[in-house]
Amino acid sequence: MKITKLTTYIVPPRWLFLKVETDEGIVGWGEPVVEGRALTVEAAVHELSDYLVGKDPFLIEDHWNVMYRGGFYRGGAIHMSAISGIDQALWDIKGKALGVPVHQLLGGQCRDRIKVYSWIGGDRPADVAAAAKEAVARGFKAVKMNGCEEMQIVDAHERVEKAVETIAAVREAVGPYIGIGADFHGRVHKPMAKVLVRELEPYKLLFIEEPVLSENREALKEISQHCSVPIALGERLYSRWDFKGVLSDGYVDIIQPDLSHAGGITECRKIATMAEAYDVALAPHCPLGPIALAACLQIDAVSYNAFIQEQSLGIHYNKNNDILDYLSNPEVFRYEDGFVSIPQGPGLGVEVNEAYVIERAKEGHRWRNPIWRHADGSFAEW
Repeated sequence: MKITKLTTYIVPPRWLFLKVETDEGIVGWGEPVVEGRALTVEAAVHELSDYLVGKDPFLIEDHWNVMYRGGFYRGGAIHMSAISGIDQALWDIKGKALGVPVHQLLGGQCRDRIKVYSWIGGDRPADVAAAAKEAVARGFKAVKMNGCEEMQIVDAHERVEKAVETIAAVREAVGPYIGIGADFHGRVHKPMAKVLVRELEPYKLLFIEEPVLSENREALKEISQHCSVPIALGERLYSRWDFKGVLSDGYVDIIQPDLSHAGGITECRKIATMAEAYDVALAPHCPLGPIALAACLQIDAVSYNAFIQEQSLGIHYNKNNDILDYLSNPEVFRYEDGFVSIPQGPGLGVEVNEAYVIERAKEGHRWRNPIWRHADGSFAEW
């Protein structure tokens, strides 16, 4: 079997799909995208296709090494996201050719389903109590929300009180046993992060995500001394080498590699295993489309330390299309009692509705994240 063609589709709301074809008619799908940089990643995919066309798609590990190491300059969001989508598609091909799900090729599943959480509140948290109640009514046992709006490196306590009031309202709405993840989204710097985590301690959060940006990870030592809530990060880390320092530091409790950013199934399997050796939990980042979610579930299936999965159904970014729209088998993501089942179909287990993908690609997208500024006119982290 040989790879014959790579085709990309930029589709709403903000996704990039990849189709990899072979000379035996078996097709694999992947999702290589950086939110807001879809066109750039698309170009990187086509650069890598020069090497891949004509190659045996089964040699996934070797192809990964060549794609990563063969260009001399390596790593980063664009390069690793391009590799990620290609890697997903190659695993999809191999699973389909052998008639088994990818997780069977990775050693077999160690769980039948995994807990999922629902996003609430949008970029600027609003009506979160009502949204949290609605999510719980739909069966979710956990929700995640942005924990605050923009915050300067040192800010007024009013900002802290507003964030605390918002999360307190959610806790009151859902009761004591629903998991609440508070995502600081890298908006907060060390001086305010240590204040926030201390003030949020009474609300028994499931985790605090990105209390500071990953590049400021040295601050986690002090921040962790101010709270007992598990600290999560990793969506802006792109390889096992990026995660190596985070894990050895010992201040992170949950890692969140993104299967469309951190090297795909091949690399995230290794990252998950590294984390297990440090007794760190796995919760893959995935505010993306159905192919990315399917890839995440393959890793969740075989990773002992996986405990919850992000998914984007109904997320505030999905304005024109949602994750089930692009599938011929939307029932594959069976949400029940706060869990989603592990797909059992061959490959990634999802059947992409190619005709609909082609139709929506005619519209495409140029999604960009918002640019925020503080009251003094300086740039604010989104």
